[in-house]
Amino acid sequence: MGIQLYELVGAESERRFSPFCWRAHFSLLHKQLPFETIPWRFSEKEMLAFSGQGKVPVLVDGDRVVVDSWAIAEYLEEQYPQQPSLFGGLGGKALARFVTDWVETSLHPLIFCCVATDIYNHLAPSDRDYFRQTREAFLGMTLEAACGDRENRVLQLRERLAPLRQTLQYQPYLSGEQPAWADWVVFSAFQWSRAISPFPLLATNDPVFAWREQLLKAFDGAAQRSLAYAA
Repeated sequence: MGIQLYELVGAESERRFSPFCWRAHFSLLHKQLPFETIPWRFSEKEMLAFSGQGKVPVLVDGDRVVVDSWAIAEYLEEQYPQQPSLFGGLGGKALARFVTDWVETSLHPLIFCCVATDIYNHLAPSDRDYFRQTREAFLGMTLEAACGDRENRVLQLRERLAPLRQTLQYQPYLSGEQPAWADWVVFSAFQWSRAISPFPLLATNDPVFAWREQLLKAFDGAAQRSLAYAA
């Protein structure tokens, strides 16, 4: 049995919208490893019982089961060192960890508050109560209230992208001449939004928009061909 990747989907099994699953997905593409994707929904906890927990992504490689996108990237880097590197050495890995934490603490919260209701509307009916209850408990407000000010939140998000714009003045990708984990972890946040919402996060004249467009074409347009909006 080849590599399998369990990924979160909406009501449509082709609509993959988890930024964490996209990271794992791009890591496998980057490593040039063939794999099978298995759609998973919030209400299907029993499907992941073999992994000892209830979240995706989950990677199965023979008798190895790996959970968490960062752990998956580490596993692929160690298990398949002959394939293109995700980190470019220990120094690159340390910086990649910083970029990952920056995305999760600085970008994800604002993006979520721009697309939360769109996520809810694209979920299978069996997933909606769970999503609303867990996310509203975390936010301390309704999904509708979180998204009610998204026109201002997206402006805050664009301000937080200043380090990306600065870096892209000097090199085509965050990782240098070629994209690697630092690019995939940031790009996955935008792919999360594209997959679930028509609300545009980026202005078309933003250098980050041009960078995103280039990555949409990577791997024969894997992200571009996935079920998503043009935003």
